[in-house]
Amino acid sequence: MVQKLTLPNDIETIPQMSEFVEMACEEAGFDISTTMSLNLAIEEAVVNVMSYAYPEGERGYVDIEVSAENGGITFRIIDSGKPFDPTSQGEVDTTLSAEQRSIGGLGIHLVRSIMDSVTYQRDADMNILTLQKLLPKDSEL
Repeated sequence: MVQKLTLPNDIETIPQMSEFVEMACEEAGFDISTTMSLNLAIEEAVVNVMSYAYPEGERGYVDIEVSAENGGITFRIIDSGKPFDPTSQGEVDTTLSAEQRSIGGLGIHLVRSIMDSVTYQRDADMNILTLQKLLPKDSEL
């Protein structure tokens, strides 16, 4: 079963998103530590959409769909903003100092490090970022 939350591109709504993610993770059987990490990854992706997908001052929306199946959880973050594939960003060299690294890329690095799968597609003028996390083998119901 897919659950869906639609939010305006307003970071003031992030607490709603966090509650939605926490409920979905709890229902899927994730422990609190993993749930907090997943919430961080989803928040990073959603805040980026809210901040950059739409021109300054333009009202837009972001849909967050979640489904729990096959021993894991899948989040789809969907918006109709300008096309942007965060997965096309190269890996960040975290061995370099902050001064030596180029600006940007840490958000997708964080998301990649938390999630088991991160994919992007552009379909019918929609950005669709799909994030998947599997339950640890000893946690499956």
